[in-house]
Amino acid sequence: MKKFREYKYEIAAAVICILLLWGLAAGKQGFHMDELLSFQLSNAEFNPWIVSTQPEGRLARFVHNEIDGENLRETLGNLAAVIGDVLENRGNSKLLTYKAEVWPEPVWITAGQFRDYIEVNRGDAFNYLSVYFNVKDDNHPPLHFMLLHTVSSFFQGKAEAWMGCLINLGAVAGILILLVKSGRLLAEALGLEEYSHHVGVLSVLFYGLSAGAGATVLLIRMYGLLTLWCMAYFYLVIKKWRDRSFERKNGKLMLVAMLGFWTQYFFLFYCILLAGLLCVLLLREGRKKELWSFVRSMLIAAAVGIAVFPFSIADVFSSGRGVEALENLSSGLRGYGSRLVGFFQIMWERTFTPWFWIFLALAAAVALVWRFSGGLFPLLRGGAGHGEKGGCNVPEAGNNGFPDTTAEKDIDVRRGRAAYFWLLLLPPIGYFLLAARMSPYLVDRYVMPLFPFAALTVGLAFPAVLRGLASGCRKMQGKKIILTGCMLAVLLQAAGILGDGSREYLYAGYALQEEMAESLADYSCICVYEGVGYYENLKEFTHYEKTLLVTPAQLAERQDRESIEALDKVAVLIKCDEVELSQVLEIMRETYGFSVDKWGWRERGIHGDVLCLMRRDVAAEGK
Repeated sequence: MKKFREYKYEIAAAVICILLLWGLAAGKQGFHMDELLSFQLSNAEFNPWIVSTQPEGRLARFVHNEIDGENLRETLGNLAAVIGDVLENRGNSKLLTYKAEVWPEPVWITAGQFRDYIEVNRGDAFNYLSVYFNVKDDNHPPLHFMLLHTVSSFFQGKAEAWMGCLINLGAVAGILILLVKSGRLLAEALGLEEYSHHVGVLSVLFYGLSAGAGATVLLIRMYGLLTLWCMAYFYLVIKKWRDRSFERKNGKLMLVAMLGFWTQYFFLFYCILLAGLLCVLLLREGRKKELWSFVRSMLIAAAVGIAVFPFSIADVFSSGRGVEALENLSSGLRGYGSRLVGFFQIMWERTFTPWFWIFLALAAAVALVWRFSGGLFPLLRGGAGHGEKGGCNVPEAGNNGFPDTTAEKDIDVRRGRAAYFWLLLLPPIGYFLLAARMSPYLVDRYVMPLFPFAALTVGLAFPAVLRGLASGCRKMQGKKIILTGCMLAVLLQAAGILGDGSREYLYAGYALQEEMAESLADYSCICVYEGVGYYENLKEFTHYEKTLLVTPAQLAERQDRESIEALDKVAVLIKCDEVELSQVLEIMRETYGFSVDKWGWRERGIHGDVLCLMRRDVAAEGK
């Protein structure tokens, strides 16, 4: 109860943010293709990819045919036999020589098979071994996918947006708690004890009401968890720095480092930068025992992290994404300027609203003028000169709302405070520079971990600015100025969660597209695409009777024409951002004898799709 009273304002601010973010998540209708890939890697039993010519992967087919039994005893017996065969025959074992069933051209995939790709049923619930083997073929570590599989196992037969957003919302709740704790600790360390409540509340609201927090909740990927582990690592470091306790009880620090590594490899950017800076500061302070203990703890965490997921080495150094990132890093400054500008714009749009920045700049300018007006502009002090009584009282030196200047002359105090500034600011700046160079795309997900650090930094600076405005005024006047400034800043920031940045991952309008597919459950579907664009439509394919995934060339040159010609009606989903609508319609008319019956929708959908309903007998009936 005492803790609740102490943190009641911070708790209230966090609850407001969580409720608003949950309301935002409730409006999510569609998915980025990577989000649906998250569901597949989490829930497809030993089947990480959808391949139109191979509906069932090699490992999935082996498990289903050679390991799965009618009961647990039979399954364990089959598994033991497989292990014995591998140990005895190695590369010639049945497991390693087993072949998948690969068709010469795309085959029809049923609605049930698509549901198995992205949903969990009773037979594959809590199958973390499947998740582990799925993600080893991806470029990401397994933790987020295992959490999503856990949620899916509790809510079987579903693949809904709220299931992924729930994980992100939990991560954001943890981030808000860490913002409060970090804000209070930094406020006390920097001589802002009387404003520690303000720092906590403002940091929570600045982040929780931002477009960046909204995007973090809505994007069903691992970046919400990544942000949580970065914040947790920072908080533990500054807490142990303050307590001078790196020599003992580093278990939490090690655990967070491992969890971050198992979530997303970009965690290494922040972790290594912060750890490196901390080592320099510890060495500078002569805290050598703490330094060696910290280094030993991080080496153990690295060893355990790699031992649990050894595929990370290949992910970083030899996978497509890993090689691309390393090549970007080695390319020097070529194109770096435009990437820095692009990511800076993302940071600008996702952290604070333009009106907030304007208000902060004006407040800082007025505070500076007010701070020095005692000697320069006496009339601003109520008409009296410096040191005289007027409309506001001029405080004595060292008691004007700023840190005591006599204390700051002490080199140890200044150095101690500077360390907190370096720990707060330098690693995020380094992360930003690395992310801007190594990220494959100019999108917000790669800098999401920086959003709460921006909120915390401004949350620390803002009370100092307001204190500058209130300095010299009577006590009650000063409190009113600070309270009014905080409320105005929060209102200006609240526009962020309502802006376009927060709504980007909602994919509003996709619900109607999925409802259309559900109403056409008696139709077969032909999806015509290039690349892997069909991943955006996996939810729709769980409603059609069966679906054929083809490129225009595969559709025109198909050998198995009978399976299409046998249909009297078909829904043709055309990815018009990838292929030409007229080309597809001509192939269906000239090659298979289908004509347009009606349009599901002709204007491009949320993913650039057009749905055409076709029949073989339309022309004959004069329609």
